[in-house]
Amino acid sequence: MSNQHAQAAAELLHRVQDAGPLVQCLTNAVVANFTANTLLALGAAPAMVDLPTEAGPFARVASAVLINLGTPQHDQRIAMVEAATVANAAGTPWVLDPVAVGALPVRTHLARDLLGLRPTIIRGNPSEIIALAGSGNGGRGVDSTDSAEDALAAARDLAIDFGSIVAISGATDIVTDGTREVRVDNGTVLLTRITGGGCALGAVIAAFAAQDHDRLATTVAACAIYALAAEQAAPESAGPGSFAVAFLDRLAGLTPDDVLAGVVIG
Repeated sequence: MSNQHAQAAAELLHRVQDAGPLVQCLTNAVVANFTANTLLALGAAPAMVDLPTEAGPFARVASAVLINLGTPQHDQRIAMVEAATVANAAGTPWVLDPVAVGALPVRTHLARDLLGLRPTIIRGNPSEIIALAGSGNGGRGVDSTDSAEDALAAARDLAIDFGSIVAISGATDIVTDGTREVRVDNGTVLLTRITGGGCALGAVIAAFAAQDHDRLATTVAACAIYALAAEQAAPESAGPGSFAVAFLDRLAGLTPDDVLAGVVIG
């Protein structure tokens, strides 16, 4: 299975680099710049279109949509529901990233509304996935207090109930469609030491989702390639600041052959 997923990841990286997908990002103010730069490094085109009356029409023409609940101001909340509704009607894949869901009432209510619109893919840390499924109160702010394995049952339930692929981010990433699980063992702890280390992954997952209707395969590929670039950047870095730069450089230079040689998927 790992070889099959590695081959798919290498091919999907080539497709992303060749297609340059247009990814609409309704994301939080803290990570917008890093998210945009991550997409550009990958070869995709970011578009931070998150205003009501603009978000819906843009979701119709975008290759994919990211909805990230990190700083959900009033107008952005309206735009998120608008974008998800139009994306569904247009057949545009969209990713829900339920940042800090659980303990905080505004984003938790919004996450429930968006969940009812059946995201193509859900990406979150373990505590967020557990809380989104209704079986926990979230982590410590944006940080998880649970492991990916702890969240697997909740992820399976979300996948089955809403028809979504669910990606749990952790030391080992787990991607499930409710019946199958795939684990990605690349990565580095430095991803947890920079702002946007998890949030930008949601945008990358969206970019890959635009390349194929097998969303389990595209999500595994996105997680593996993102984690591999980070893993390769870590030895070149003196700390979080230089890591962020090295990560973008590694992501920009990654080739399908690098993917075949380096990803650890099982």
